[in-house]
Amino acid sequence: MPLFQLILIALIQGVTEFLPVSSSGHLILLPGLTQMEDQGQVIDVAVHVGTLFAVVLFFWSDVKIGLLGLPRALTGRLDSDGARLAMGLIVATIPTVILGAILHFTGLSDALRSITVIGWTMLGFGLVLYVADRFAPERKSAGSWGLKDAFIMGLWQMLALIPGTSRSGITITGARHLGYTRLDAARLSMLMSIPTILASAVLLGADTTFADQPGLLADAAIAAVLSMLAALAALAIMMRLLRTISFAPYVIYRVVLGIILLVVAYQG
Repeated sequence: MPLFQLILIALIQGVTEFLPVSSSGHLILLPGLTQMEDQGQVIDVAVHVGTLFAVVLFFWSDVKIGLLGLPRALTGRLDSDGARLAMGLIVATIPTVILGAILHFTGLSDALRSITVIGWTMLGFGLVLYVADRFAPERKSAGSWGLKDAFIMGLWQMLALIPGTSRSGITITGARHLGYTRLDAARLSMLMSIPTILASAVLLGADTTFADQPGLLADAAIAAVLSMLAALAALAIMMRLLRTISFAPYVIYRVVLGIILLVVAYQG
């Protein structure tokens, strides 16, 4: 695969995975709106692994606490911050894993990969994010995240299986709807991405093969590293900006792109 295309794919995935603008939607649009060939599952898995490393590195202090609490969580002892965080992430991930597996093995996930679907989800869920961010109170912190809120955010996260929705966007919407501050809504959303991206990579990786594809492993490694670097930069910028601004710039971008895509879809 040409190096330029690898760089473009890695930048798109790395930048959009954690911004509320939909990485999957942008990756689908790349071959759909250009003459480039589809990058395939191997590269998709690679860039997802890259962003997984990025969020683990960026939120390592939280990840470490969760990992240390995981054994206690698995035995039902939710008597520490780490155990409660680990169990919350497990609970929040289960709905998406179940629905994701159903869509994957029935082939319904491929049926949703269209410019029309992405246009409507970009527009619609962008407006939903605006309403939640504009009118929901900021009265909760990540430290008060319980299993009930984790499950509710997990249900919101299921909607991200529709291309163009944005996993980070919809979970941030859910968190803001529940009353979490902007920074903590983003933080919880990013932590929720770790088991979700891992499950997605495993599911896609099970169907991946390097046979008869010389050079693909090297392409995948390049894409993974570049997407990790892009994601780290995107995370740093977003978390810093959220201290002073709302999610309005992302909403505007989603609405404008959604309208453009719908015009292209219905005129075509």
